[in-house]
Parts: sequence; structure tokens; C-alpha cells
Amino acid sequence: MKLDGFSGRGALVTGGARGIGREIAERLRDLGAQVAVGDLTVPEIPGCIGIQMDVTNEESVRVGVQQARAAVGSIDILVLNAGIFVIEPFEETSLESWQKSIAVNLTGAFLVAREVLPAMREAGYGRVVSVGSSAGITGGAKSVAAYGASKAGVMALAKAIASEYAPHGITSNAVAPTLIDTDMVKGMPDMAARIPIGRLGQPAEVADLVAFLCSAHAGFITGAVVDINGGFLIR
Repeated sequence: MKLDGFSGRGALVTGGARGIGREIAERLRDLGAQVAVGDLTVPEIPGCIGIQMDVTNEESVRVGVQQARAAVGSIDILVLNAGIFVIEPFEETSLESWQKSIAVNLTGAFLVAREVLPAMREAGYGRVVSVGSSAGITGGAKSVAAYGASKAGVMALAKAIASEYAPHGITSNAVAPTLIDTDMVKGMPDMAARIPIGRLGQPAEVADLVAFLCSAHAGFITGAVVDINGGFLIR
């Protein structure tokens, strides 16, 4: 199926310099959207506009969204992907480390969405997709309490946005990947053995799902958390 609904649309992808975010940005670009990509350092992705954005800083978010609008026009598609992954035993997790995970993964999503949504509401159209995690459903493996808690919040935030903005032509959904073959999981034990399909997921597979949720074909899907985990949560 050829995905429609991207021609003439502007998109902003946070945390898009590498990994899943980069793959999503490239997919939206290839489908015809004008794509701005925000990250701590200006991303360099051919055919996309790189923007420096610290999602934990309110002023940086405000300026970054302004720059994105200037580059791509209206932001019709928003992908909230910026995140960090920290492995620490619970009792060794400092308050600083906990707060950093919450700030980047959850508060960052809130700040960017709050800056973008008013214009979407006025336009009567928008697609918002948040990148959560299976850890936000299960609590995650040992030593990822902050990450799991923050991603649970991200997925709840996606539902809250869906409820409030559905009357304005805006959909909001989350995807919940499990272990994806990116730098974030390098050095971890062989987790593929825990996945029924027998391998790690690929960033392109997550990007395909996100692109569908951003497309014209997903207009009746909102408030959903869509698992993409190779059967990891099968009971």
C-alpha cells in the first residue's frame, strides 16, 4: 500500500540525529513531507532541515519550533522521539539521573507538543506520534526503572493529547518498540533470545509503523499504543 497524506505537509522529528529518529525522518522525507529534525547537535540528513534543540529547555524548544516552521511551513506531523536510555540498579539511581531521564523522555515530549499543538488546532489537522517503549508497559528489565517510568508517562501523555485534541482533527498515538538494533542497545546481553521472532527489531520497521500513523490512512486511529516487539509481550 502506498501511503498518502504527506505531499505539502511539514514534519518535525525530535531526537532525529541517529537511530530510530533518523530512520523516521528519512521515511517521512521519502514519502514527500518537508522534514525538520531537532537534536542537541544539528543533524545532517540529506533532504531534511537540521535544527539544534534541547527538549529539556523551554526556550530552546520555543526557538527550535519557530525555526522548524520557518523551514518547512506548518508543522502538520510531529514525532516525539527524543530520549535517553540509562541502565542503573534501582538503589544506585541518583535523583539527578532519575530527573534527567524524566526531563528528556517525558518533559521534553510535553514541552515540544505544547509548543506545536496550538497551531495544529487552529489548522484543524495534525498527526502526533510519540515513541514509547515496551518498558513503559512492563516496567522493563532490571535496572531501567527511570527509563520505564518515563516511557509509561510518554504513552499516557499521547493518550491525553488524543482525548483533548480529537475534536480538532488531530490524532495522537504512541508506538511501543522493544529492543531495536541501534546504538542504544549495543553492549547489552543477547536479548534477541527473549524475543519470539528471534531477532532484534530494525529501525526501518519502527519507521514504517510511525509513517502509517502519520498518513492519511490512519485518520480513525487515535489514543492507541501500538506494540512493535516481535512477540516480546506474548503471555
